[in-house]
Amino acid sequence: MLKTRIITAFILLFGLLGAVFMLPASLWLVFCALVCGGAAWEWGGLARFAAPGRTIFAVLTGVLCGVLGALSGLGGASAPVIGLLAPLYLASALFWVLVIPFWLRLKWRLSSAGMAIVVGLVVMVPPALALAHLRQLGPWLLLAVMAMVWVADIAAYFSGRAFGRHKLAPGISPGKTWEGAFGAAAGVSVFGYVLVFFFAAFEMPGWLYTAALPLLLAFTAVSIIGDLFESLLKRQAGIKDSGAILPGHGGILDRIDSLTSTLPMAGLLALWLAR
Repeated sequence: MLKTRIITAFILLFGLLGAVFMLPASLWLVFCALVCGGAAWEWGGLARFAAPGRTIFAVLTGVLCGVLGALSGLGGASAPVIGLLAPLYLASALFWVLVIPFWLRLKWRLSSAGMAIVVGLVVMVPPALALAHLRQLGPWLLLAVMAMVWVADIAAYFSGRAFGRHKLAPGISPGKTWEGAFGAAAGVSVFGYVLVFFFAAFEMPGWLYTAALPLLLAFTAVSIIGDLFESLLKRQAGIKDSGAILPGHGGILDRIDSLTSTLPMAGLLALWLAR
């Protein structure tokens, strides 16, 4: 299994790098819509949709992502349409910050098809658009945001293994600890400041240096919340992985769970800085 995980990870990494740097904006948007549709298909499994409904939801979600991306100017070289992206990013941010903490605490369920559809759209469409948006602003910017999520995961894993004693959410994900969360925050903070000073050459506003630490800590917290949310849904659905499309890694949602919560916030910050 370890060998399979490593091989899949390398294929995903080099495939992502090739797509990020080589695909034109229009094809990158198509790629983002396909990822969104694939994640929606797995979401249908978590929501226990019947096979026809699951497929229809996946196709319509992917198409919706592509259409919204095109209308937002993400399929070409033009500036993004803030009036379309900002409300979607804001709705996503409010969902993760205000709703999901209560969801995790009370262990709510996707109790109806309507609820599952609305929540699924909020979870998947804004991050897919942010994926296209951040890449439009610069491939290195997108990779920097994604790398912060990866750093959080890696730092949490190793610090949790080394020092983990106090469970973070034993009823949702028994392997996660507070020590792992603190390690993730420390790793993201160090990596984030490295990025801040790297991007300083691009005339970043002075207030961002002061605000960087609370923003990075908030980024880490939201990343962990995204991970816990998918873990809760999988536990409630009685499955280990959201899918099996990625050998050794499970499904698409298993790989992007933390990105679903963090990418829209990064997109919202990017829109704010561009004002």
